[in-house]
Amino acid sequence: MRNIVVIDAPSNLGLRPPAPGTVPGCYKLAGALREQRIVQRLGALEGGVVVPPRYDRGDWQEGDGVFNAAAIASYTRRLADRIERHVRAGDFPLVLGGDCSIQLGASLALRRIGRYGLAAVDASADFRHPGNSDHVGAAGGEELALATGRGQEDLTNLEGLKPYLRDEDVRLFGIRDADPERTDLAALKIPVVTVGDVREWGAEALARATAEAFQVPQVRGFWVHLDADVLDPSVMPAVDSPDPDGLLPAELVALLRPLLASPHCVGLNITIYDPDLDPEGTAGALLADVVVDAFAQS
Repeated sequence: MRNIVVIDAPSNLGLRPPAPGTVPGCYKLAGALREQRIVQRLGALEGGVVVPPRYDRGDWQEGDGVFNAAAIASYTRRLADRIERHVRAGDFPLVLGGDCSIQLGASLALRRIGRYGLAAVDASADFRHPGNSDHVGAAGGEELALATGRGQEDLTNLEGLKPYLRDEDVRLFGIRDADPERTDLAALKIPVVTVGDVREWGAEALARATAEAFQVPQVRGFWVHLDADVLDPSVMPAVDSPDPDGLLPAELVALLRPLLASPHCVGLNITIYDPDLDPEGTAGALLADVVVDAFAQS
């Protein structure tokens, strides 16, 4: 039985300001889930906090590349150090974000060890890059592109390990059926499971098939990335881009359980939930319940 080790990664460096003069509130995600006693409910161990640099876009303008890039690169290395240590020790890191750019820390950590896959459970692919967009900027909407080697070298080639993920080792779940990035992903043969696919084929069956697909000698294991916006806004409105027609809590639990139960799954990160948009704390309580239920094996 592996120890779950909770690591706080409260970085908001990869998101645009919600309004002039403000900063994204997703850096409070870890604290909010801790208030829901997620550590105690999971019987987890403490992994500490990886403190991010200050959010400061300076005089950044459209066309300047990814904002906060130097800070994100530095933070990615330090978060990777923490995750790598626990994975090598046989622990199961549960990383509480933060925006989606923290996933780069997990991808870099695993790339240092060997070849690993990614199961991304997200409303969008986060695959914007210079090859398919006029402008980049927010790494929180670009982390999958960066992790697969698309974009500026100071983020895609840390420690000379580009790419951190191979296209063929990525699986995407929960993308909305009308997502325009599906065409780009299909051309690259990156498997995508939309919300409609989940409902047609069944969350549990799809997740089990994915976990089994990573059981090949070439791949040492896989990481799970969970973005709270995969949930429907009727139950999870506290995200920066609440897209309609998302998964319901029971569907998400059914999807996550086989992935997290796989002996080849080496860790999980949770991102994007913004407590500033959830004054009553109901969405945060739901998210904590989903995660705890997903780890509970029937």
